[in-house]
Amino acid sequence: MPETIKTAIKNTANKLSGARRRGFIAEVTLELLAGNARKAEREFGWGRQTVKKGIRELETKIECIDNYGARGNRRTEEKLPTIADHIKAMFDACGQLNPEFRAYFPHGKVTSRNIRHALIQHFNYTDDQLPNGNTIGNIVHRLGLKIGWSQKIRSFRCAAIDCERRQSDGAVLKG
Repeated sequence: MPETIKTAIKNTANKLSGARRRGFIAEVTLELLAGNARKAEREFGWGRQTVKKGIRELETKIECIDNYGARGNRRTEEKLPTIADHIKAMFDACGQLNPEFRAYFPHGKVTSRNIRHALIQHFNYTDDQLPNGNTIGNIVHRLGLKIGWSQKIRSFRCAAIDCERRQSDGAVLKG
């Protein structure tokens, strides 16, 4: 078979997807290669299982449905159903003390790394159970929460800065 025809057949198959692609591959295999899946694999680079599936679909007239939604990695919230509640609880209590009288974010900066550390320390997750910091940041974003300075800590800091300014202003006025 000339290379130009092989290239044209490969390009056509690559432009199709799903059952239409398998049907085309099966027709080419039946017509040109006598239904031999191994020859189709060698000549065109198509997987034997795909060729066999396409031939079965042509013979039975039943189209196999691809379940692409079941592939891939599930969201962390599905794997660890309580993680969203624990993160919300930390944000609700942000700047406040937990029952053990320790703040979740003692320095006021709420980062995905700090959230991950607090989940391990306060909610008994293991390091292997939790995803990396970027994924935790994505979860926080999906929950509609913001990472940054705690509002309560920020208000305390602003009050402290204002107090320092007043004292320094008073010192300047006295001097």
